[in-house]
Amino acid sequence: QVQLVESGGVLVQAGGSLRLSCTASGNFVSDNAIAWYRQLTGKQREFIARVARDGSALLADSVRRRFAASRDSANKVVFLQMSRLKPEDTGIYYCNVPSPAMWNQPMASWGKGTQVTVSA
Repeated sequence: QVQLVESGGVLVQAGGSLRLSCTASGNFVSDNAIAWYRQLTGKQREFIARVARDGSALLADSVRRRFAASRDSANKVVFLQMSRLKPEDTGIYYCNVPSPAMWNQPMASWGKGTQVTVSA
C-alpha cells in the first residue's frame, strides 16, 4: 500500500508560519484528492483541509482564515501553509486520501504525521 509522508513540522513561536508537505510514491498524489488532518494535544484527529486533483482547496472553518492548502506545479506535493499560528495549533498533522462521501474518513493508512509545536 502506498505510504503518505508528511514533513515540515517544527517548533515555532506563536504568530509564526509553517509550510507542511505531503508526498507519496509514483503518481499517487496527482491521482487523488488529498486531505490534511490534525490531532491536537488531548483531542481526536480532525479534518482541516482538502485539495482536489485540480488544486482547488477547501478548508475547515476552524482554520480557513489562517491556513491555505495547495499542490505544487508538478502535482507531486500537497502543501498546508499555516500562518498566525497559535499554541492551540500544537499537534500532529497528517495527510491522507479522504473518502469522497465523508472527507473526515481516510481511505489510506495513516503515516507518522509531522509534529507542529507552537510556543507561546
